[in-house]
Amino acid sequence: MDSKEPFLYPPASSSVDMSRSTEEDPLVDGPLISADALHSAIRREFQAVPTPCHAALLSLLHVVYVVLSISVAVLCVLESEQKDVCASILGNVRGDSVIVFGKVCLWVLVLLFTGCVQHHHSQARRRGYLRFYRQTQGLKHLPLTVHSAGNVILLVVLALRLSPTLQTQMLIGVLGSELLFALPCLIYYTVQVMRFNSERAAPDVSQEEDSLSHSVGSLPRETGFREGSNLQEVVEKQADLIEYLKQHNTLLSKRLLNLTAQH
Repeated sequence: MDSKEPFLYPPASSSVDMSRSTEEDPLVDGPLISADALHSAIRREFQAVPTPCHAALLSLLHVVYVVLSISVAVLCVLESEQKDVCASILGNVRGDSVIVFGKVCLWVLVLLFTGCVQHHHSQARRRGYLRFYRQTQGLKHLPLTVHSAGNVILLVVLALRLSPTLQTQMLIGVLGSELLFALPCLIYYTVQVMRFNSERAAPDVSQEEDSLSHSVGSLPRETGFREGSNLQEVVEKQADLIEYLKQHNTLLSKRLLNLTAQH
């Protein structure tokens, strides 16, 4: 009497079908990307911030403007002997008016410089240099703040309608004070950016990964709020890091799709 025993295991055809479906999957069966191509897609070359040249040029223009303004004030306003020479050069325009016009042009240049610096620093932030962006966040706005404050003082001096001699002396004092405050800020900013460019460091996330990989016997780093730390600073760092990771993942996905299409 033959008795048919029940099957204790699933038929072997199912495993064959699973392997066949896996092999026929276009994502799995797609072309393999070489390690060098994948590494070059993730790691990008260091891009220097080109603003030190702009800061040096602006500093030079500021010094030239102050020297020329003092020369015009002394020769065309304070000393009456040279008024004929100034009239032949400037025409009907007064010497203090020339100084004010030059001040407006200088302020426009400082405004353009601040916008250019903000653009390049935002690019560095998108590339993952969050610490550099935070360190220079207030420094890059100081020249514009100093020149804007100087403009307000100049308007007050002009609105008081003082005597030409006293008004010109106060104009020279305001311009000299601006130079004493703005020039060190530009020099310090130039030094900071040149140091950043010379270090050619990796993005902050890559530096943290490397430090964690080399610290084998040490305790892992803490992430988040710790006792004695500033909560607002921690929140700003986390927000910058999240924004960078979102942009980095989007860019990396596009590059991987391009590499897959090429292979």
